[in-house]
Amino acid sequence: MEILQKYSCLLAILLSSCSLAPVDTNLKTGQKLPNILEIQSAELLNVAQPKIPIVVAVYPNSFTDQTGQRKSNSEFALFSTAVTQAPSHLLIRTLKHTGNGTFFRVAERVGLDNLTKERQLIRSAREQNEEKDGPRPIMPLLFAGVLMEGAVIGYDTNIKSGGIGARYLGIGNSKQYRVDNITVALRMVSIATGEVLIDVLVSKQVFSYGQSQDVFRFIEAGTELVEIEMGDAENEPTTLALQKAIEEAVLQIVKIGYDKGFWEKKDEKAN
Repeated sequence: MEILQKYSCLLAILLSSCSLAPVDTNLKTGQKLPNILEIQSAELLNVAQPKIPIVVAVYPNSFTDQTGQRKSNSEFALFSTAVTQAPSHLLIRTLKHTGNGTFFRVAERVGLDNLTKERQLIRSAREQNEEKDGPRPIMPLLFAGVLMEGAVIGYDTNIKSGGIGARYLGIGNSKQYRVDNITVALRMVSIATGEVLIDVLVSKQVFSYGQSQDVFRFIEAGTELVEIEMGDAENEPTTLALQKAIEEAVLQIVKIGYDKGFWEKKDEKAN
């Protein structure tokens, strides 16, 4: 029992002195990860409101994954993609939350076929129930002034990795980290002229962090073996990293648009 107590003290010393210094992973064991249901950029939520909300369209093929990157696995082949195949939904969500929903008006284009069919059904039903003054007209579709286009153009795995560890008298502790990188390109295109008005490129790192502790020691004159292992790992969700990159890209487009005079800030005093 006395020997085990000494080993416990040594293990406590190792755990308290062993730290991961080469990189700030922003991940700590036991720390609650950000919620993907929330907008991550507070600055994007609080951008200045324009005089007139910008009507924008995002088509299904306007913002896609063009990396072709598969999930990495050192043990067997994986055919699942590293990032979502519908990043346009994250872009639409980001646009709808910019300035707390006051900056952009997003025209529906992802489900345009379904929307058109429903409008045809409404028009047909009104014609069949035509009154004396004729069928009531259906409101026209919202048309956009600009297009948002781009892609996830890069996913680089294991661009940086490392760790640190120590062992003494069969008691050890180790920590490892790994950094991936995701790159997003986004541009704003004028529908009237087809000119690319703004183009931005944003990069976001994806962190993985793990630590382990172990005890491997013979006791009682080398006849009995004590072996204890424990550890945990924490990986930043790729979709969350992609969402952060898209939010940063939209924020940059908003800032550049103000600088170039594509839109003007709303006069708060007028209200």
